[in-house]
Amino acid sequence: MPGVHTPTAPATGAHTAARPRRAAPPPPPPGRWTAPVVRAWPALAGYALVRLVGIAFVALRLPDRGPGLGTLLAAKYDTVYYVHIAQYGYAAPMTDACAVQGPLCKYAFFPLYPALIRGVSAVLPLPAGPVAWGIAVVASLAAAWGIYAVARELAGQRAGVIAAVLWGIAPHAMVESMAYTEPLFTALCAWALYAAVTRRWAVAGVLASLAGLTRPSGSAVVAAVVLAALWTLFTRARAGRAGTGTGPGGGGGGRRRGRPAAGRADRTGPLLVAVVVAPLGWFAWFGWVGHRAGDWRGYFQVQEKWGSTFDGGSFTFHRIADIFRTLPTNLNTLVGAGTVVAALLLFALCCRDRQPAVLLVYAGVLLLIAVGGEGYFHSKARFLLPAFPLLIPAARALAAARPSTLYPLLGTAVVVSGAYGGYLMLVWPHSP
Repeated sequence: MPGVHTPTAPATGAHTAARPRRAAPPPPPPGRWTAPVVRAWPALAGYALVRLVGIAFVALRLPDRGPGLGTLLAAKYDTVYYVHIAQYGYAAPMTDACAVQGPLCKYAFFPLYPALIRGVSAVLPLPAGPVAWGIAVVASLAAAWGIYAVARELAGQRAGVIAAVLWGIAPHAMVESMAYTEPLFTALCAWALYAAVTRRWAVAGVLASLAGLTRPSGSAVVAAVVLAALWTLFTRARAGRAGTGTGPGGGGGGRRRGRPAAGRADRTGPLLVAVVVAPLGWFAWFGWVGHRAGDWRGYFQVQEKWGSTFDGGSFTFHRIADIFRTLPTNLNTLVGAGTVVAALLLFALCCRDRQPAVLLVYAGVLLLIAVGGEGYFHSKARFLLPAFPLLIPAARALAAARPSTLYPLLGTAVVVSGAYGGYLMLVWPHSP
């Protein structure tokens, strides 16, 4: 038979039946959770390595006088608010830290992270600060795993590993090793999007709802999951038969190296669960803050007192233009401006590559929030950390590169990222 190799008989002339080779076990079906479990260890190891290098840069440059490494990672900036909420709740006064923002200032911080800190602190005999940092570290590994899983579905194993590493060296990646919400939020979003891409709609809805309780930008993953599920329902109804949906959460709109997950039937029940459950967390928090403020616009009023409003991008683009009009400027402003411009270009590449629409909606809304928000220009790069689909075009290109090109590029990027993380922690006077 063509394509089948039959061993030659021994020289003695005796006929020996050829033993058929044992067939290799088939690869796991697409969309199964076991697939990323088995193959994710290079991504997790690579991510952990680059983050350890980033922390080492800070540790080696710590001054003799000043806060120690533990304080920098687990007791600075936004961490103070989350730990205070975990210990005393939202209603307890925080006069020193909220002198300008007023008595409702802590309601700007979403509740899932402090709830986890409080819960783990009740079980483990540890202070809230170290617990907050430990949760963030575990969440960062879960986020790297989820980023790998999504990128692997779209571009293959090697690109998945590289995408996780790129997230660990992105601008402001130092925040991934701090007691901040970005690691937890990115983990929830990445796995919600993976669930949507692999058509596990109920899981996607639950995870999106939890992400909506973690950061205000949870609206991005909520919108992505809800629109993807609604589009799948619409295409099914239009096609007139079950299991033919090719909506943005499943096989439609993406150039995948792996096998598409189109074989999974999209049942109506899980799709409806995703549509109903995904927005619950985000809207529940907005409603609760409005109730506490006595005004349905309560959350927006709190954000205004923090100096954060939406102006459609006027503030951001004026600040970028100011870099060229009023040189010199500081390093963080340059990196923030470069990150915004790069993010816009990468989003265009994602559209050109026809990523699944659930990823495009998610990344697009995150971009809209980060670029369209007035204030906190120095944190724009941090706000874009969860927009990991933007890394997939770069991961795909690097995956096709030769090792002699890939490793020097990644090694240089790791060093630059570590040095910049040290600058953010030890030189830059504000929150990252």
